[in-house]
Amino acid sequence: MMPLRFRLAAGLACILLASCAGKPQPEDGPSELDITAADVLDAVPRAEPLARYGNHSPYEVFGRTYHVMESSAGYRERGIASWYGSKFHGRRTSSGEPYDMHLATAAHKALPLPTYAEVTNLDNGRRVIVKINDRGPFKDDRIIDLSYGAALRLDMVRTGTARVEVRVIDVEGGTRMAAAAASGDSAGTWLQAGAYSSIEGARQLLRSLEQAKLLPVSIHDVGGLFRVWIGPFAEAAEADRVIDRAIELGFDRPHRIKR
Repeated sequence: MMPLRFRLAAGLACILLASCAGKPQPEDGPSELDITAADVLDAVPRAEPLARYGNHSPYEVFGRTYHVMESSAGYRERGIASWYGSKFHGRRTSSGEPYDMHLATAAHKALPLPTYAEVTNLDNGRRVIVKINDRGPFKDDRIIDLSYGAALRLDMVRTGTARVEVRVIDVEGGTRMAAAAASGDSAGTWLQAGAYSSIEGARQLLRSLEQAKLLPVSIHDVGGLFRVWIGPFAEAAEADRVIDRAIELGFDRPHRIKR
């Protein structure tokens, strides 16, 4: 059984909790749709202003006070992740966005909303890029609560929890080249920079591309092959410039792929 979750919207927590008092709560669980990990796309990191809601600090839940971090820069942490699903599908997250259990999103107690992060399952090497737009999980032994879709990507739906590493993606300093083109969905031109049978090889290339500011870059597990993709880019000319820049920096020529 999944851990009990409560939504938190800045300034409205007490009202929300009171409105639920005395009402039977449905059980949480997976989606009724027949989706697989391959159907869940990585969130596309892009520069965004802080959410109007969910960033109030300090805030209190269950009598405990929490503080929102002033900056997410350099954040990296290992711990236990859990997931939440159908019980909260369609409800508002702490940032005000509706929760869609099929997207790659997550909840965190302290990171600013929104924040983009790479979450890696330390037990199997699977990874996913999520948009953190919610608050929680309010349990001492959990560091992040993933959407059902993100949990599918990490192969942790059945176990309920997993050991993970959370690494924030620096969109302010790293995605300037592609942020204007990445509109928040998967439309546009994608470039494949490499494909590996092992996750570690893909990670090494990803880190090299990040250091070279060839962004946004992500790893996609397609049929057991770990593909390193750059993009998406709304304009073909932008993709051409990234290809030229990659070659100039000594990388193998990225090639266009169809999504």
